[in-house]
Amino acid sequence: MSEVRLSEEDQARVDAVLHSGYNQTEKKPFRGWWLAGFLAVIVVGLGVLARGIAVSQGYLADFF
Repeated sequence: MSEVRLSEEDQARVDAVLHSGYNQTEKKPFRGWWLAGFLAVIVVGLGVLARGIAVSQGYLADFF
């Protein structure tokens, strides 16, 4: 399989579009600790909700 190459003129036009900034967006830095904390709150919250439902339905003794 041969690799298709652009002519110099076409490559210059592609480079001009790529470097024009039209398709670039500002991105916020990735905050891994914030994501981990958010997921931990969700998991703990769902666990407390599940335990509350189990206690209210009589499947578990109330240990709270």
